[in-house]
Amino acid sequence: MAELSGGSEPVAVPLWPPGESPPGFQYSPDSVAGADGEIDPTEITFPGCSCRSSSCAAPECSCLGRGDNYSGPCLRGAEQEGFARPVFECNALCQCGESCPNRLVQRGLRLRLQVFRTPRKGWGVRALEPIPRGTFVCEYAGEVLGMAEARRRVQAQSPQDSNYIIAVREHLHDGRVLQTFVDPTRVGNVGRFLNHSCEPNLFMVPVRVDSMVPRLALFAATDIPAGEELSFDYSGRFHNSPGSSREHKPLEEDNRLRKPCYCGSPTCASFLPWDSSLFSTPDSSP
Repeated sequence: MAELSGGSEPVAVPLWPPGESPPGFQYSPDSVAGADGEIDPTEITFPGCSCRSSSCAAPECSCLGRGDNYSGPCLRGAEQEGFARPVFECNALCQCGESCPNRLVQRGLRLRLQVFRTPRKGWGVRALEPIPRGTFVCEYAGEVLGMAEARRRVQAQSPQDSNYIIAVREHLHDGRVLQTFVDPTRVGNVGRFLNHSCEPNLFMVPVRVDSMVPRLALFAATDIPAGEELSFDYSGRFHNSPGSSREHKPLEEDNRLRKPCYCGSPTCASFLPWDSSLFSTPDSSP
């Protein structure tokens, strides 16, 4: 059976059905600097902890002291309310060992996943083994772009093109917003094949390792049986409740630019999430 990652992942990523493969792209387990060169996600800017133990613990560990950890509320997913503290893993400059439990996302893919052709949604990803709730599944890796390049790429797409660019906005308690744009169209990993669902079984957590550029880590929001397709909500929510007002409703004329949603969930919004900030509109023209 064909393998997607070319041996670059700790675990093979098989393709299904035999003889078919998605359009070509460069596989990379980790995010890379985009063509605009504005942001380098591999740059090490955080100091390391001085923990001598192979298992860091709060409050002694300076990395854990910066924010939340994996035994805290960051993995509550649907139940998360209000502000969540950021997640910082131990990094390349830390004194702790590779077995430290605060090194999770940086270890890469550890689960058996399969990229497969779906009936209506193109390619998708499914689990080949049961995945317990709260388990790290994979990263959404690609080129990390600045706002201008992300907007340029989106506007250059035709209606038939798939849009892989994701915009993550983290709202700080002081009102500032940190924006991260990741595009796995040309360079990416298995995460680029995850489809949207209005009732997903994964949720995203921005995790920082070496710098302020977050890794977009996807965790299991529920116990996932083997064979089930994996999905997350492209808008960043975990669940579309009936009558939800958490997403701005696009103008009717914007719907012609939107792509239909085929998730099939009872609360399906009919269209994939819409980010108007990446499009030029007459109202926003100078």
